[in-house]
Amino acid sequence: MKIFVWLFIAVTMLVIVVGVTIFNKLVRGRNQAKNGFAQIDVQLKRRHDLIPNLVETAKRYLVHEEETLTRVISARNRAQSLQDSNKHEPESLEHMALFAQAESMLSKALGQFYAVVEAYPELKADTLIKELMDELTNTENRIGFARQHYNDSVMFYNNSREVFPNNLVSTTFGFRPLSPLVFADKEVISQAPKVNFNQ
Repeated sequence: MKIFVWLFIAVTMLVIVVGVTIFNKLVRGRNQAKNGFAQIDVQLKRRHDLIPNLVETAKRYLVHEEETLTRVISARNRAQSLQDSNKHEPESLEHMALFAQAESMLSKALGQFYAVVEAYPELKADTLIKELMDELTNTENRIGFARQHYNDSVMFYNNSREVFPNNLVSTTFGFRPLSPLVFADKEVISQAPKVNFNQ
């Protein structure tokens, strides 16, 4: 009889140790993903801060391109308001979809702005515009790297919470899935705009 008691205690202790180990692994994975998202947040804030300076500097050259400038600022303001929202969490799948959509719209508007800049040689030659565009390009690259790190962390965490026996712990303790961040128009960021002056 004592052997069954000891066996029960040993099995219980083993289950507790395994459960705690899995719980801690899930917490570490979730925290790593959230840290990755915080890095994206920093770079996006930097991007949002650069855009008004770029648009303001370009205004004097782009008198006839008011619509393009307005579109950039409008997309920037929408993206920034979603970033500043108190629901800005990777665990909110709905918010993350809206957030990615807003950043995609901003990237598309910036792509159109870059195309306009290419059409104005005097604007393209402006030192301040060049510096701001270089800074924005560097920021876009940092966003890309941060997003890749975040998405890798999300995949690792989501896989970890779904495999057996981890799924028993994740379900019991409410570990929700995290959403990767995918910008719909990432080709706008990675490709230079093409301008044809022969049209």
